[in-house]
Order: sequence, then structure tokens, then C-alpha cells
Amino acid sequence: MSELSVAGLTVRYGGVTALDDVSLVAPTASITAVLGANGAGKTTLLRTISGLVHPVAGTINFGGRDITRLAPEVIAGLGVAQVPEGGGVIRELTVEENLRLGALCAGARNGDKDATWIYQLFPALGPRRRRPAFTLSGGERQMLAIGRALMARPRVLLLDEPSLGLAPLIVGEIMALLRRLRDESELAVVLVEQNARSALSVADRAVVLHLGRVVKADDAATVGSDEGLRHAYLGF
Repeated sequence: MSELSVAGLTVRYGGVTALDDVSLVAPTASITAVLGANGAGKTTLLRTISGLVHPVAGTINFGGRDITRLAPEVIAGLGVAQVPEGGGVIRELTVEENLRLGALCAGARNGDKDATWIYQLFPALGPRRRRPAFTLSGGERQMLAIGRALMARPRVLLLDEPSLGLAPLIVGEIMALLRRLRDESELAVVLVEQNARSALSVADRAVVLHLGRVVKADDAATVGSDEGLRHAYLGF
């Protein structure tokens, strides 16, 4: 099992509390949506899970191991991959070089085989494999960023606003891909999104944050059907 669990997580930046006693569980072969407005603490949560930020309280457990204060590279090596907001691909490198970098950073083997799998997941990237990333559309760059993370063969995938700035059609394709990855690869996906409607359409569970605190944690259908919650925190 590669279940990820967060318990009582508290993070402060100076005198500002960014996360306040946050808990969640992201089981294997599931999508957990983390929802809320700007400033709710969503990105801080992902950065803390991946080791880029250290909490002042709480624990993070992955696959039965406490990873709370491990270095980011150690956490990545254990199988936790993060796609930051905006994707973070290296624009000057080709599509293929970006993918190889994803495997290299995690010490993964079989890079050629895995790259073939990525091109199957994202057919638009195959014909562009020799092109620099800056020549891709916004949607293609997001696909490349996700593909680069998958090259490490992670067990947990952390996604920060993958739909940001993308056309609805592309957003739909990315959400469908996440559903496929959950079902076929048994990934535990933690999906941070402001597009709550799209996230809830594919998520199994949802956690709603407001000013660093959890205001609701339940199955996605229950969260999506709560009209008061939607109007107060989710914007639809």
C-alpha cells in the first residue's frame, strides 16, 4: 500500500499560520481533491508533503513510514512526485530531454520504455519530442510536466492547479487522464484545484480548506452536493 496520510499538520511563515491542524488521507488508487480559494493553504500543503516546507507540528506518513522531516530528494526517491503550479518544465530543453530529466532526477531506469508510455498517454507529445518545450502550447506544456513527473514511476502524484489557464477541452483531457492513471497505475493522486467543478468530477474524496483550516472532508459527491459549501468556498 502507498497510502499517504497527513495528521495535524501546522505550518507557519513567520507570524502567519498557513496550515492549522490539517489532516487528510489519500489512499492508493484514488484521487483526493484539495479545494479552496487563493490563500487557503493548498500549495503550502503540497510543498510540505514533498519536503520543501517543514511543519511546526503534525506528521506525514507514506506507505507506513514517517516522512515529515525528510529531504525533498529522499521523499521523491520514495515515490512522491510533485507537478508545481505552471508545470515547471525547462523551456529550452526538448520534450524528450525534459522527460529524461524526470527519470534521471528520481534515479529511475528504463527511460526509453517509460518515454514510450508517456507518448501513449499524451499522443500530442510524440510528434513534438525533438522540439523545445517553449514551442508547445500551454496544454501541451502541462501534459509534458505531468509526463516528466510520471517518468519517475511515483506512487503518489501531487498536482498543483493543473487546469490553470487552459481551455475547457484541455482541462477535460487532463482530468480524464488522472482518472485513467488512478485506475490503471494505482496512483494516489492529490489534486489541488480552484476549478472545483472539474476536480470533483474525477475525485473520490475532497478536502476543502479555508484560511489554512479544513472546513470539510468527505467523499467528493457529498462535497459537490452541499449547496452552502459550494457557494461559500468553492465558487459554483
